[in-house]
Amino acid sequence: MKIWNEILLIDKLRKEHKLTAEEYKILLECQDSNCLSYLQKQAQEEALSRFGNRVFIRGLIEVTNRCRNNCYYCGIRKGNPSVSRYGLTRETILACCREGYEAGFRTFVMQGGEDPAMTDEWTEQTVASIHRLFPDCAITLSLGEKTRETYERFFHAGANRYLLRHETYNKEHYRLLHPDRMSPEYRLQCLQWLKEIGYQTGTGIMVGTPGQTIGHLVEDLLFIERFQPEMIGIGPFIPHHDTPFAGKAAGSMEMTLKLLSIFRLMHPYALIPSTTALATLASDGRERGILAGANVVMPNLSPPEQRTKYTLYDNKAAFGAEAAEGLKKLSERLNAIGYRISTERGDYNGNRT
Repeated sequence: MKIWNEILLIDKLRKEHKLTAEEYKILLECQDSNCLSYLQKQAQEEALSRFGNRVFIRGLIEVTNRCRNNCYYCGIRKGNPSVSRYGLTRETILACCREGYEAGFRTFVMQGGEDPAMTDEWTEQTVASIHRLFPDCAITLSLGEKTRETYERFFHAGANRYLLRHETYNKEHYRLLHPDRMSPEYRLQCLQWLKEIGYQTGTGIMVGTPGQTIGHLVEDLLFIERFQPEMIGIGPFIPHHDTPFAGKAAGSMEMTLKLLSIFRLMHPYALIPSTTALATLASDGRERGILAGANVVMPNLSPPEQRTKYTLYDNKAAFGAEAAEGLKKLSERLNAIGYRISTERGDYNGNRT
């Protein structure tokens, strides 16, 4: 009888795109394999009905591994003396874009730590250069917390999308993951500014971080339900050996996929990546993410000699099918599960409910 209740909740989520806190909790605690298969099937069908079998590719450029923050989970945290630091020049970034454009990419993602040496003026000019040289491409930024004025400058220079995971909505849990100088309230304020400015805004969580509970995940679900992001980034926590969380258990693949499916049913038109962390945790993690409702992959366009330095967590996948030069391999692996690479920009085009 219990499984039928959970199936009814999945049907309700697909129809209404929201549940109560208690109903989300029931789904998150569900261990029944038939129920979980049904959830993933519904999410996959929802994605197929909106996007067909297209998987959008984004060219990831990891522009700097320098960061002013000391987040306890992150391998490029300021307090890690073992990192070989770098910052890409504008010329190198533009060369990555040229290579990606020739390969078919129509979205470039500039991702990096909050690097004090990478000034707002420099970033603004770099965004403007990309926009001028590749006017038919979308520009996504994932550069952390800024002021509203700075976000506006980047937007007017040509940036279309901004990714800023809130990581966890629960304030006490947030403080377990970040030093005192960082504020959960400011993180949420940044997200609100991004929405108001007009960015396609992405947020998301890590699954299985130390101290995380089912209750915390329910809070995350309710926040993302209300916030209605255009993009949702979700991946399992994977520890890094040079952080305070060294030796902690990695997040659950099963819980990550469950949440991914819930997010797809919650926001049918959202752009949801099958993340590198999934591919790192399991050799078929990327494909499992797609089958659970994801519709984006982000092959790495960064210079090969720098990829091993951008180590947010141990054993990060950055070559082979995770790399721009591995597009053929990626295409073959997606084709094997019935999907195809799309070189369209893949802008968010859903209707708000």
